[in-house]
Amino acid sequence: MLKITTQTDAGTTALKLDGKLTNPWAEELDRYWRDVPGSHRKRMLVDLTGVTFIGSEGKAILARMWRQGARFHAAGCLNISVLEEITGVDREESRSRKAGE
Repeated sequence: MLKITTQTDAGTTALKLDGKLTNPWAEELDRYWRDVPGSHRKRMLVDLTGVTFIGSEGKAILARMWRQGARFHAAGCLNISVLEEITGVDREESRSRKAGE
């Protein structure tokens, strides 16, 4: 099961995911994402802290979302590892960039 919750604050939409990101639930996220207007995608923050499993279908959807401008927030070794694989940015590199800004 996957629960998708949205919250808009100061021009940014947060998309909170809870549960498993694998079929058939990954398809629900895909349908949701296709309905998000392109101009809103770059302001979308996807919170994966409540995701307990990401299957290959979920990885593919997250990768497409990232290429289309979504940003991610995750916790836990497995979810962080999946995001590093998708984005090509590891956590230490991301921290270094923020510290240098």
